[in-house]
Amino acid sequence: MAVTALAAIVLPASATAAPAGEFDWPLRPRPAVVRAFDKPEQDWLPGHRGVDLAGGQGQSVLAAGDGVVVFAGTVADKPVVSIDHPGGLRTTYEPVAAAIPVGRRVTRGSPIGTLQPGHPPCSPCLHWGVRRDREYLNPLGLLHHTPIRLKPLIADGPDA
Repeated sequence: MAVTALAAIVLPASATAAPAGEFDWPLRPRPAVVRAFDKPEQDWLPGHRGVDLAGGQGQSVLAAGDGVVVFAGTVADKPVVSIDHPGGLRTTYEPVAAAIPVGRRVTRGSPIGTLQPGHPPCSPCLHWGVRRDREYLNPLGLLHHTPIRLKPLIADGPDA
């Protein structure tokens, strides 16, 4: 008699996804996406060059990946933190009151500041952006999503 069982097979992520473990959500618990990435056809046209994540005022904002803080200051009256990562990526977090100085090395999941009010229309929420050189990318593409597939496992042997 053959025994049939199920085994979980984890398939590799697509080539456009970051390798496992390099990047994670900048807020805990995993936040809702309030506004999605909307890359304009041309750099000068309107669009949304990041994602807005639901959060709470004063909530800890975490480094999405390992890197070096390259900016911690104010842009257009909003507090901003930017981190350079290997591979030419730069993530940006706003409005975030920095808890770390420029030049500091950070690791994925380490606190970089606190979420502030002032990002309409979803305040308080975190605007999280990423770019490589001058090209804006969807930051959700940094997150490793591994699909899980169940495959049949058939046991052959004396006890089957």
